[in-house]
Amino acid sequence: MADKRTVHIVDDEDAIRRSAGFLLKSAGYAVATWASGTDFLKAVRHAAEGCILLDVRMPEMDGLEVQKALIDLGVVMPIVVLTGHADVGIAVRAMKAGAVDFIEKPFERAVLLGSIEAAFFRLDDKDRKASSAQEASVVIAGLTPRERDVLEGLARGLPNKTIAYDLEISARTVEVHRANLMAKLGVRSLSDALRIAFAAGLGQD
Repeated sequence: MADKRTVHIVDDEDAIRRSAGFLLKSAGYAVATWASGTDFLKAVRHAAEGCILLDVRMPEMDGLEVQKALIDLGVVMPIVVLTGHADVGIAVRAMKAGAVDFIEKPFERAVLLGSIEAAFFRLDDKDRKASSAQEASVVIAGLTPRERDVLEGLARGLPNKTIAYDLEISARTVEVHRANLMAKLGVRSLSDALRIAFAAGLGQD
């Protein structure tokens, strides 16, 4: 039940903690806020189980460092990453390390709530990983070789211009392939496309 579910907001910006906290509370979630990753890590052993809304850019420890520390501690709470537009490559790294989704600031209510719902779905449905990988491989098999190349580049956190350079095509052509592959995958956001790509094993170093 939503009113028993806790979202831990870890962000050094007070305005973000307040706005995200308000939206989540109005949707029926319990909310705990933390002004830094170090504060959260000190208390996480005794924190209510739930999901984590984690900012990427913070002083002391950034979001990726906090994520790694949580993994090292054996904390399996699902993570949704908060990122600025310029940090998409970092968000891709976070998703490779197990984050459920990433949201770009400023975020909309529907986007935030959708990502949090996906995080709790992950918490409730821990046994779906194998079937998800199989489903992802089937869906990706419907892409053209060039669309798959573009998806591979996106899964490696590369911007369109770099993908274009590597594939010796124009940035505009990359955009066309990107739009086509997202349509074929049945997704509307880059994070949804990346989730499928990672489940199918793309973007691995």
